[in-house]
Amino acid sequence: MNYHIMTLFPEMIEQGLSTSIIGRAIEKGFISFEAINIRDYSGDLKHHKVDDYTYGGGAGMLMQAQPIYDCYKAIEEKIDSKPRVIYVTPQGSVFTQKMAAEFAQEKDLVFLCGHYEGVDERVLEEIVTDYVSIGDYVLTGGELPAMVMIDAISRLVPGVLNNDESALTESFGNGLLEYPQYSRPEEWMGKKVPPILLSGDHKKVDEWRLEQSLIRTKERRPDLYEQYMIENPPKPEKKKRKRKPKPETEGE
Repeated sequence: MNYHIMTLFPEMIEQGLSTSIIGRAIEKGFISFEAINIRDYSGDLKHHKVDDYTYGGGAGMLMQAQPIYDCYKAIEEKIDSKPRVIYVTPQGSVFTQKMAAEFAQEKDLVFLCGHYEGVDERVLEEIVTDYVSIGDYVLTGGELPAMVMIDAISRLVPGVLNNDESALTESFGNGLLEYPQYSRPEEWMGKKVPPILLSGDHKKVDEWRLEQSLIRTKERRPDLYEQYMIENPPKPEKKKRKRKPKPETEGE
């Protein structure tokens, strides 16, 4: 997976993605990223200006179309294909684990990080394929949301996590929140590890974990619980067949 982040603050991206699991995955070659400074494509060679006033009036400045378009075309030329382009905006669809899994199938992903009052609509229409938000609130710029999405997507790229199974069993992997987990010691502050986890019976442990996931999701995210129950309705209990009475024999 190769990430190409179009930004006004490349150092912010570089610092944010160079540590922990993501940093190690980059070192091992499972993912790569480049933070491209949109100012490098400004027509203003002296001040590298990339914003201007909005037509129709209003507060703040708007990022201009041409520098962003030229930045994108340089990426397109470099990878020799038309990549998926994600514009990070509170007006987009809310980012989900399902969306992360879909994006993880791509070879190249381009993120456009806006600033000021946003981006000239014309360049969005020209290059953007996906409008994505990380929540219903407004941030200073798109860099933090882009890094959030890159982190979530990268965890689903093969090889990034030491144990690939962990990506499948985390919250939202099956539409539910993750079950509670425990480590040593067996008792801490008077609280004991549930006995079922010490039983060694993997089938019963899996059943307990699913049950706990359902309970936790119902309590904390009833919206997810409701959707899960729609998609996974409980199986009707099998009716027990009534035994026919034995016919009476003569002489009884």
